[in-house]
Formats: sequence, C-alpha cells, structure tokens
Amino acid sequence: MKTWQELNELKKQYRQKVAIRLDEGGETALGTKKREIMVCAGTGCLSSKSRDFIDNLHLELAAHGLADEVEVVATGCFGLCAQGPIVIVHPEGTFYHQVGPKDAKKIVEKHLIGGEPIEKLLYHDHDTKEVISKLMDTPFYHKQERVALRNCGRIDPEKIEEYIAFDGYQALAKVVHEYSPDDVLDQLKISGLRGRGGAGFPTYMKWTFAKNSPGDQKYVVCNADEGDPAPLWIARC
Repeated sequence: MKTWQELNELKKQYRQKVAIRLDEGGETALGTKKREIMVCAGTGCLSSKSRDFIDNLHLELAAHGLADEVEVVATGCFGLCAQGPIVIVHPEGTFYHQVGPKDAKKIVEKHLIGGEPIEKLLYHDHDTKEVISKLMDTPFYHKQERVALRNCGRIDPEKIEEYIAFDGYQALAKVVHEYSPDDVLDQLKISGLRGRGGAGFPTYMKWTFAKNSPGDQKYVVCNADEGDPAPLWIARC
C-alpha cells in the first residue's frame, strides 16, 4: 500500500465487513455472517474470566450449528470496567454486563435462537432503575467523548484491517499528501499537545526546533519523564 487511494480502497472494503457494528446494513454486507458478538478482552475483563466466556461461547455456537453464522470478536476495553465482562450482540447492539462463563449458554439459546434479550444481564441504572440495553446510553458516557480510545470495543485490536475500516492511518495520509511541514506545526500548536512531564513543554516547539536546526535529517529525542534519563523515544523528522 503506497498511496492514499489504496488506503481508501482498503477502508471501503473492510468497512463492509464491520458495518453490522454501525447500523450500516451489516447483515447484508456480512454475507453469511448474520451476527457479531463483541466481548471485552481488556485486562479487567480477562481477570473476570471473559476468556472462559469466549471459549464457552464458541462451544455453544458449535453445538447449536451457529458457528458459521455468528462471529465472536475479542475486543479492547469498553471503558466501563466496573461492569465487566462486557458483551455486545450485533446487529441489535444489546449490551450485557458482568457476564460470566455460564452465561454463554443463555445468550446463545435465549437471545440468538429465541430472540429474547436476557434482562438479568442488562444494565439497571442505580438512580432511575431504568433498564438500559445500549452501552452508550449508560450515564457513564453521557458527559464524555472518547477520542484516542474511540475504537476500543468496536474493533479486534489484533486485526489491522479493522483499524483501517475505522479511519486508521487517515491522519497520517492527510499529513503526507496535503500538509506542508509548517501546516503540521500549526496543527500541533492548535492541538495544545504537551509533554507529560512536570514542565508540560509544548510539542510543537520541540518539532519547530528540530525543523529549524541545520542538516537534512532531524531527530526529536524525548525522555519518558522529565528528569528520567531512560527510556527514550526518537522521532526522525
């Protein structure tokens, strides 16, 4: 892959495969894959046996002849760790919380085959007592917008194709094909991005110093923490 056009072609191709998670005609786009079950495989959920749930889910799907119709996706942390393990069934987007290994059988038989959500596993709001079936409808998400972690829970982090489907590398492609070096520095300045050490030194200034220094090859060297000589990361400009 060498051009922005090739990247966009791959994005379009892979977007069809994950469309069921976006209410974009997923069942048709997926062909034989009629459903997807997203299961949190973040550290907190793994410690609560989400991997055992995934294993049991595969066994139950095979036992009921659904292995070719339902895809199980181990995904990153959804963010609502206190309610893990978290499971989302698409295309409905039904959100189950605190799911245990034994719940795999219930989800397959009652939800997938019977078409009836399992109320016991749905989220019940502590204040309003409302039953909430969509993850993003929980109060936890009402006053926040995920930026860097927006794809957690939506993609398999071990499949780069899914990252591309959700606009992966688009920012890099735009910088390479549309921005001049000064445009990049302007964007860094606007972003307010700073170092994570105590001084909070502006990143655009570090990059500006590198750009203005003599030589054809430039490097930005930063400590992981100010005052800590190691480890280092080096960016070639």
